[in-house]
Amino acid sequence: MEKRKKKKIIPVVMLLLCILTILSTTDAQDLRLNTNALIGRIQSDGVVRNGSNMQIGKIESNGVIRDQSNRQIGKIESNGVIRDQSNRQIGKIESDGVVRDQSNRQIGKIESDGIVRNSSNAQIGSAKGIKREWAATAFFFFFDIKN
Repeated sequence: MEKRKKKKIIPVVMLLLCILTILSTTDAQDLRLNTNALIGRIQSDGVVRNGSNMQIGKIESNGVIRDQSNRQIGKIESNGVIRDQSNRQIGKIESDGVVRDQSNRQIGKIESDGIVRNSSNAQIGSAKGIKREWAATAFFFFFDIKN
């Protein structure tokens, strides 16, 4: 009788683990290269994951950007200015999605449909359903989402 209980419990536990895994990633939006390769995800709560689904940081609702050790590494201000951990301006995302570096040079653009472009206007990826500011930090500033 004891063996039967163990055999029934293991599949139930496995099913629960599968359901929890699915639920934890369903609120995540994909970050993809233009080849459609998955390179990361940003969850609706701001958790940033790399292509291996490892948490590498978080973007908080107040704009604070944290690394995997929960240290503040930057901030996105409400006007689109992006600052590093020393409060230096390192870039900006404008209301039309244009991404600029600290010297005000255009380094990319996040289109309204989530298409990510480089400074030559070539498509380098996509971030559909992700806030432009969050996509800009992932592709251009803080997170090495390719690993």
